Amino acid sequence: MPVQERHTATVSTKGQVVLPSAIRRKMGWEAGTRLVVEDTPGGVVLRPAQAFAETRPEDVFGCLAGEGPARSVEEMEAGVLAEAKRRHARD
Repeated sequence: MPVQERHTATVSTKGQVVLPSAIRRKMGWEAGTRLVVEDTPGGVVLRPAQAFAETRPEDVFGCLAGEGPARSVEEMEAGVLAEAKRRHARD
């Protein structure tokens, strides 16, 4: 079992906690990183907040209006392939 590093932090009068730089570097947390604070039976857990709220397909289905007639899957795949070829030929 790997040995865990131990660091200490102090809670300020404003409730702020400065995380040790070694932990911030290891986790890749730069200034402005939003963290979720979770109270668990084993202690407090910090983890990065998701950039966007979790969304299910049914939450967004039909929110973008389409123009023109509906396309088949085959037509969409052909369009994607044509665009990929066009971009590749440009390189």
